[in-house]
Amino acid sequence: MDETYAFYDIALLLALAAGIGLVGHLLKQPLVVAFIATGIVAGPDVLGVVHHAEYVDLLAEVGIAVLLFLVGLKLDFQAIRSLGAVSLATGLGQVGFTAVVGFAICLALGLDATTSLYVAVALTFSSTIIIVKLLSDKREVDALHGRIAIGFLIVQDIVVVLAMIVLSTLGVGAQGSPAGLGIGGTLAAGVVLLGAVAAFIRWGAEPLLRRVASLPELLVAFALAWAVLFAALCDVIGLGKELGGLIAGVSLASTSFREAIASRLASLRDFLLLFFFVALGSSLRLGTLGDQVVPALVLSAFVLVGNPLIVLAIMGVMGYRKRTGFLAGLTVAQISEFSLIFMAMGVALGHVGEASIGLVTLVGLVTITLSTYMILYSQTLYGWLEPLLGWAERSDPHREREEPAVAGGGYDAIVFGVGRYGREIARVLVANDARLLGVDFDPEALERWRKRGHDGLYGDAADPEFPESLPLTGVSWLILATPPPAGPSLLHGDGRLVLMEAVRARGFAGRIAVRSHDPEDARRLHHAGADVVLRPFADAAERAAERLGYAVEPVREAREGREVRDAVQ
Repeated sequence: MDETYAFYDIALLLALAAGIGLVGHLLKQPLVVAFIATGIVAGPDVLGVVHHAEYVDLLAEVGIAVLLFLVGLKLDFQAIRSLGAVSLATGLGQVGFTAVVGFAICLALGLDATTSLYVAVALTFSSTIIIVKLLSDKREVDALHGRIAIGFLIVQDIVVVLAMIVLSTLGVGAQGSPAGLGIGGTLAAGVVLLGAVAAFIRWGAEPLLRRVASLPELLVAFALAWAVLFAALCDVIGLGKELGGLIAGVSLASTSFREAIASRLASLRDFLLLFFFVALGSSLRLGTLGDQVVPALVLSAFVLVGNPLIVLAIMGVMGYRKRTGFLAGLTVAQISEFSLIFMAMGVALGHVGEASIGLVTLVGLVTITLSTYMILYSQTLYGWLEPLLGWAERSDPHREREEPAVAGGGYDAIVFGVGRYGREIARVLVANDARLLGVDFDPEALERWRKRGHDGLYGDAADPEFPESLPLTGVSWLILATPPPAGPSLLHGDGRLVLMEAVRARGFAGRIAVRSHDPEDARRLHHAGADVVLRPFADAAERAAERLGYAVEPVREAREGREVRDAVQ
């Protein structure tokens, strides 16, 4: 009967999580915030509906094992070689700055040295999952600041792994092991386990995964079992479940099936982590959080302001423009889900008290909530703060210097966005003897463009300063082939509108063509002064129908006329 009531608890928690998650989605918040809020609401101080915490804790432990399994699965030490100096400098610089200054702040707030060290290290981690999701939604993953941000987030992930290993090593023998091994026995068992894993990676991983992967459903079951078994094994010998999950992932990281495993387990990871965050939220006692509010606000202000500033300063010294440093710096203005797991490990080992995890949870709620809006409206925020950021840019930001060859002008058209769509447009224009200048914020796309013999210029349409450098004299067409921003952000930092307004202010008399994906967006662009709105999907569909022998001209004229008419109205 007890199990039946536990089922009711889980069902109610899932319903609460779905409802609060929907509210969080409407407020543009990551699910981490919604899940912690679910735990607070379900906890004893609000609804008090969690009667079987042991089941929630069990699912939470499985979720942490799967999360760390996926971290280990993605752990590729060769990636360090391809990160570049800026990613290493900003990643390590931010981690070192946050740890040292955070430690001093914690001591000043009255925390003891051990707790201060734990909290300071926890503040250094930023959430790769949240940042990549936000950058993807804004289509900024391939922007220069997006690439740099992902690079130093990888550095942070490696620091996370090292911190977990160090913590597990410090905890060896602290609480004993279920197998009754002492410190020496635990270390010896760990060495044997690592040796067996190394042999498995060398000779057994790929053949085993090849056989398992012949049944996709079995691949998921195998990966989940592998993660949990390693977690259980390491816990038995005294190394901890977290390190076991990491080792399990590393043991399969060299196989050709790691991406398939990672993609299939991602949803299960998110589902199981729900219970970790719910358990965390339900453990918070609202009546005792009063003493934590002031320290949490101080540390939150440090993370929200200090982390972006150190990234901005490092990138400025390295020769990047203040705008690039500012946008990249905003991505570290929050702490990570790993911060909470790290603190939970410290509590489990007896190094820190329960109050410390409550403090870091409050910091997480504040920083994740506010930094989400900071990243979503980064262009607007930069516009407000730009006059105050002159110190963060060298007189010669050489890493983003314009190419002298472009300064001469004499172009028939300028194409913004030289990815697949922009290159196809360029192919037709070049066949008509047009001289083109390509502009993009993706260095790789720009390099491919230049290899085709075209002039290219690195730049971002959303940068209000960039149009000042464009050689507009004699240009007949400005073609914005970049994808439109997603959803409501159209009115906040839409690079297309920023560029259109800037070039018109400079007296550009040519015509402007802009890419769009939906009728409402097309009407906005017409209203903003676009001469032609390019609709890749609609245009391609009409061209396909035309090749099939159907008349499409009346349909095209009606669509374009309706968009223009609605824009005028």
